[in-house]
Parts: sequence; structure tokens; C-alpha cells
Amino acid sequence: MPVIVAVVSVVVAAAVAATALLRPGFRARLPVATWAVAALSLAVTLVHVVGGAPFQPGVDVLGMAESAVLMVLVGLVIRYAPPRSAVPAALVAGVAAAVWMLRVFTPASPLEGVGVCAFWGLGVLLAAGVGAYLRFLDVRQDRAVADARTALRLRLARDLHDFVAHDISEMVAHAQAGSVAGDPRQALERVEAAGQRAMSMLDRTLDMLHHEQPRTLVSDLGSVREAAERFSAAGPARVHLSMDTAVTAPAETAALAYRILIEGLTNVRRHAPQASRVDVGIRDTGGVLEVAMTNNGVSRARGSRRGGSGLAGLAALVQAQGGELVTRAVPDGWSLTARLPLAQSPEWSPESSSPTTRKASAAPSG
Repeated sequence: MPVIVAVVSVVVAAAVAATALLRPGFRARLPVATWAVAALSLAVTLVHVVGGAPFQPGVDVLGMAESAVLMVLVGLVIRYAPPRSAVPAALVAGVAAAVWMLRVFTPASPLEGVGVCAFWGLGVLLAAGVGAYLRFLDVRQDRAVADARTALRLRLARDLHDFVAHDISEMVAHAQAGSVAGDPRQALERVEAAGQRAMSMLDRTLDMLHHEQPRTLVSDLGSVREAAERFSAAGPARVHLSMDTAVTAPAETAALAYRILIEGLTNVRRHAPQASRVDVGIRDTGGVLEVAMTNNGVSRARGSRRGGSGLAGLAALVQAQGGELVTRAVPDGWSLTARLPLAQSPEWSPESSSPTTRKASAAPSG
């Protein structure tokens, strides 16, 4: 009879462990099932200890197998179950796995019994440690996936904000200019061109999302001049660009300089509609690409429009390249200056540069 009971106890424990491994949906009920298996095992042990059941061949092997399965259950419940229900279930299963020796061994003293059970308890601790480590890996993987998704969403939001919003604001500016003065047909053509650029930007962004490939919008500083000319054509503010034709920058730095210009010009449209002049200077100052922008039309009253996160996101990108972004109020206007290290130049040392981003006062940010 004891052998049959031991067989049943082992089979039940093994069935629960196998189900938890093979059927993820069962893991929500794993703590309850572990409690049931542990209770059955403790009852079998209690029958041997209290009832004085005679020893039969095979009971020891079955008990050892049952203890091993209970240790597996401890690891599984620690890994998969919620902590509040996992800890009690693991403790009960651990006790059941540790005291099985009392079925086949009669200690000479309580101290000896505690020692024997403690020895088997080391296996329980090992199983719990393995389960906790695997749980930690699962949590870290989930966090990594969540962080990757968040980074992708933020990148998409920055691209939409920096480029699509700029093209849309250009469309609005051309439409307004065409309705007040000028050639309406020419204004419509410019609106169409800006809309095509916005659609192209959306297509490139969607392609990046589908294929998970890095995307560089510009590879040199030539696009900066084109963007300045388009902004001037949309009016009313004119961009006065000062850029040495000999200035070169790596593709990543050129792309960031272009993004800085687009963000600055978009902010002029949104927050300084009365501006008539935007001075932009791009130059190489000893291994550092400096992008400086100043406009003369910042209104002291912002109105009902709230600032966005454009400059904050831009500051993070500049800081990631080891650069510095400074925005401050100037007489009758606003100034933005970015300093980006040129990767090919040894004159800019990341150790000596300041990676911080400073804001002199509350800048209107798009």
C-alpha cells in the first residue's frame, strides 16, 4: 500500500510540473496546484511518520523522485507565479521536498532529523534560486522590449514633429501668403511641393518601421541651404544664411544640423509670426560644427498655444552626440546655438566637452 500511495504522489507532482512547462495557460493556477501537490506529499510523509507504515522496497526511490519534482515545482512557481501567491506555495512545496526522508529514515534525535531535512532543503534553495534568476531574465527581456518600443515611438514622434510639422507649417504659410498677396497659382504649387515632401517623409518613416533599417535623411550640409531658401520663399521672415562652402561634416552630424535648422525655423513660424529676419550661421570652429540661429520677432505673449517637446527632444539628440545646445532670449528676439563635435576631428575631446544642455530661460519650443 505505501508503494501505491508513493506512486500516486509522484505521478500527480510530475503531471502538474509537466503541465506547467507545456501549457503556459495553466501557470496562472500553478500556485494552487503546487499547494495541492505539497499537501498530498506532506500527508504521505505524515502517514509514514505517525502511522508507522512498514518500509517497502521502492519507497525510497519514489520519495527521492517526488522530492526532485517538488523542487522543480518550486522553481516553476517562483518563475511564473505572482510573488504574493508564489512565496507561500514555494515554501510549502519546499518543506514537502525537504521532509520526505522521514518516510525511510528514523532520526535518533530531533536535531538529527532537522539536519537531514536541512540537507535536502539545499536543493530547494537551489531550485528557488534558479527560478528567481529565470524570472529576472524574463523581466529584463520584457523591459528591454518595452524600452525598444518606447524608443521607436519617440523616434517616430520626433521625426513627425521635426519634419512633417515643418512641411505642414510651410504649407500653411504658402496658403496664407497666396490668399493675401502674390500669385495664388504659385502658392498652390509650393503647397503641393511641401505636401509631397511631407508624404515622402511619411513613406520613409513607414519604410523604416517595416524594415527596421537605419535611415539618414540628409548626408551633407547642402540640404541646409535648400531648407533656408524654402523658408524664405514661404515668408514673411527671410533667412540670411552664412555658411562656408568648405565646411564638411559626417552624415550623422549633417543630419542633426539639418534637424536643428528645421526645428528652429518651425519654432519661428509657430512662436514668432512677426519675425522678419532669421540669421543662421554654420561654421567649423576648431573641430566643432556650430549652428547658430537668431530671429527678431519673438512675441512676449505666447497666447493660447502651448510649447511642445521639440527643443527638449532636440537637446537629447545633441547631448547624445556629445554636443551642447543653448537657447536664450536676446533683445527683440530669440537665439539658439548648437555645438556638435566633428567625429573626424581630434580637436574635440568628449572628456573635455560639456555634454550638458542649457536653457537660459523658458524658450518657446515646438
